[in-house]
Amino acid sequence: MRAEARLASVAGLARDPTGGGGVVTEGDWAAAWPDTGFLMLAASTGPDEGDALTVRVRHEPAYVLVTLAGEVDFASVAGLRERLFTLAATGRPLVADLDRVSFIDASGLGVLAGAARQAAAHGGSLRVVCTRRQIRRLFGLTRLDQAVPLAASLAEIQEAAGADAEAV
Repeated sequence: MRAEARLASVAGLARDPTGGGGVVTEGDWAAAWPDTGFLMLAASTGPDEGDALTVRVRHEPAYVLVTLAGEVDFASVAGLRERLFTLAATGRPLVADLDRVSFIDASGLGVLAGAARQAAAHGGSLRVVCTRRQIRRLFGLTRLDQAVPLAASLAEIQEAAGADAEAV
């Protein structure tokens, strides 16, 4: 199957009938935890599942955690953009965990920058958890780290959220 066709069938361009709490594989939805979503996007035409981008969404009380795994590239960003922008429009703080991302290109960085702008426009924010040296370096080289705060751990973000809540 061609990459575009596979991406369209996997991403489905269909709406999650579970309201964000479903699981999608090869375009079919299945119910999962009500506060968790899972999306697998094809990143190549090969059968190697290590190239696929996996997106997991978990709604926490203080923020929405979006965990990415695999390759974030031009072949997988369309579905990621739709998902992140939809979440950003809710105005809730977003946390993107990139620790399991093996590769990210300019299109992936652009989606994160756009999601940060979308979140800010709706009164929310986007923060990134990442300990991978290569990815942190890309954030610095592109100056994306000035628009999207980087944290070394989820605990660091939780502490910052607690401090923000106390300041209000």
